[in-house]
Amino acid sequence: MNIEDFFLKSVGEWNSMRSGHSLAFQEFEEIRSKIKINPAKSQDSRVIKLLKENSLTTNVGEKAFQITWDAKSDWNEENQKEKVSGESILIPIQITQTEGKIFRSLGYSEEIQVVSLYKILDDGTLIIHSNYNNFCTEERIWFISNNLRSRFSVTRSIKSTAILQTSYASEIRFTKNRLHFT
Repeated sequence: MNIEDFFLKSVGEWNSMRSGHSLAFQEFEEIRSKIKINPAKSQDSRVIKLLKENSLTTNVGEKAFQITWDAKSDWNEENQKEKVSGESILIPIQITQTEGKIFRSLGYSEEIQVVSLYKILDDGTLIIHSNYNNFCTEERIWFISNNLRSRFSVTRSIKSTAILQTSYASEIRFTKNRLHFT
C-alpha cells in the first residue's frame, strides 16, 4: 500500500471514540468526534496556499486531502462537554514506495502548519512523525477492517523527550446512514 492508497481507503465519514491520557497532569480525557476525510480540489485556495508556502509544484496538489472534525471533549474543570472543531489540508509527497512527507495546514499537537515524515509498514500501518515548536508526536493508524480503523498517538516534549500524553482511538466508518464494522 502507498500513501495515496491509504488516504483513499480513509475517505468517508468516521465516528471516533478516543481516550487521551495526560501523563503530565495525570488526567484522563474522553473525546467523541465526527471526522470527514475527502480528496481536496487542486484549485482550492487552501491547497494553493499550502503549495506556495512550501514551494511545492502544483501537480502534487492533485493528491491533497481535506480532513474536518467536530469533537466533544470532557476536558475542563466542571467536566462539561467542550466542543472543538477544525479542518486541515494534507498533501502527501511520496519519496519511496513506503516513505515520504505529509504537508499539513494544521498539525495534530499544535495549531501550526507542519511537515511530517511518514512510513507505511508491511501490514499497512501508517506511522507519522511530526516535530512542532514544543512537542513531537508519533501517530500510528491502521485498518482492522475496511470500515474500522485504530489510531494511537504519543506526544513528547522536544526539550526533555518526556512523554506528555498518549491516546487511543477506535474509528468506525458511516455507510448508508449506519455504522459498519466489516
